[in-house]
Amino acid sequence: MTFCLNRLLKSIQCCAVFVALGLGSLAIAQDASKTSAPQESKIRDIDGVAAVVNTGYVTRKEIEDRIATIKKQGAASGAKMPEGDALRKQVLDRLILEKIQLQDAEQSGIAVSNAELDKIIADIAARNKLSLADFKATVIKSGTTFERYKDMLRDDIIVTRFREREVDSQIKISDAEIDNYISERTRSMNAPAPSQAAGGPEEIDVAQIFVPVEASAGAGAQAEARRKAESLLREAQGDVDFLQLGAMAAKENPKIKFQDLGYRTPDRLPQLFFEAVRNVGPGQVAGAVVKSPAGFHVLKVLDRRSMAAAPSQAAPEPVGDTTPKNITITETMARHILLRHRAGVTDADAERRLTGYRDQIRAKTSDFGDLAKKHSEDGSAANGGVLGWMAPGQLVPEFELAMNRLQIGEVSNPVKTEFGWHLIQVLERRDAQLTVEKQREFARAAIRERKFEQAYQDWIRQLRDTATVKILNLDDAPR
Repeated sequence: MTFCLNRLLKSIQCCAVFVALGLGSLAIAQDASKTSAPQESKIRDIDGVAAVVNTGYVTRKEIEDRIATIKKQGAASGAKMPEGDALRKQVLDRLILEKIQLQDAEQSGIAVSNAELDKIIADIAARNKLSLADFKATVIKSGTTFERYKDMLRDDIIVTRFREREVDSQIKISDAEIDNYISERTRSMNAPAPSQAAGGPEEIDVAQIFVPVEASAGAGAQAEARRKAESLLREAQGDVDFLQLGAMAAKENPKIKFQDLGYRTPDRLPQLFFEAVRNVGPGQVAGAVVKSPAGFHVLKVLDRRSMAAAPSQAAPEPVGDTTPKNITITETMARHILLRHRAGVTDADAERRLTGYRDQIRAKTSDFGDLAKKHSEDGSAANGGVLGWMAPGQLVPEFELAMNRLQIGEVSNPVKTEFGWHLIQVLERRDAQLTVEKQREFARAAIRERKFEQAYQDWIRQLRDTATVKILNLDDAPR
């Protein structure tokens, strides 16, 4: 496995699919018709129903089971969450939305057979290097039955496929939009910033607070991660120290990452990052959360500075010249050893193991490639951990930042990312051309991501508006 952002869209890293609460408060359409008290009492007594959703329903037991799962996950991660009535309301909202999506998907003929589901589960277990029996034990240990896990996984797959068909297929991107995107980015990269001295290219020092979520995670987990990132963004826009805010967020929830990417020229920033901060001044926070396939990013420009132009440097292109052209970039050939985040393996254990491998390599008692083949937990292990030629912006920021600091042949200290712990070695660097065709690929992906969020919210809003939902007895205790 490489850690390229564009390739992450194709990877499925489901270790366990437990749908988390999210999407904020759902505006529930109330049924205009009046239901008699005896009818409601009958529903309460016989079915334990909390809400009727079209022709289906949400039971109080479903709400309590989901709350128990969320609380267990929150206790394990250290994440803060609503309590009492607020938590019950958010869980009910989420369950109602899931019911609507599943009902519409079923009416559209989307289904997952038992054989297909069994194969998916077997693949998940294999990717986590577990036998099916061990994987079942891991699921049960998490606090649910294996049959319940299968039901939730099936529902999550169905909803994802329904969303892809209804939302993804509706997003259209024209060649003119791609041309405009590239022209605008070229204009921004060529234009001097207010703090940039004449004659030198600009470097931007960007810090980020990163809330990770897997690209294959369900809509609920995606929504919860976005909610957390947007909460951090609101705090960052206030009178707070961004560095302290990031450190506190990472302390409260170890999954959240905080880092200063250091000074980088625009071509060495991920394109999504550069687009978000290109018009942001020093000391200012980007106006919106940035969504990448790896999760959600809150960005702040710590500083902008100019680099002195070398005497032999060619004259810069005129600011007004935005004709797409090849761009010279530096590519890096690197290899790594990955120890994934796994149950029962602490960060200290993984860091200690990698430190031992590092010391062996530096003492020349072991070869990096041999250790990668034996111990690395990803698809590059068979090739000695070699990731191939990587361009700026293709790697997750933590990995790329550590890699860029290495000299050729140098081995890093252990590096933590959302995928696990890495030991990195740079093999070679070269100048390469970022072709116009590749720029168009990046532009298409960025435009699609931007359009998807709006299309998704429009779709969710339409589902809500067309559904008939009636709340019955949310506050009653489950029977």
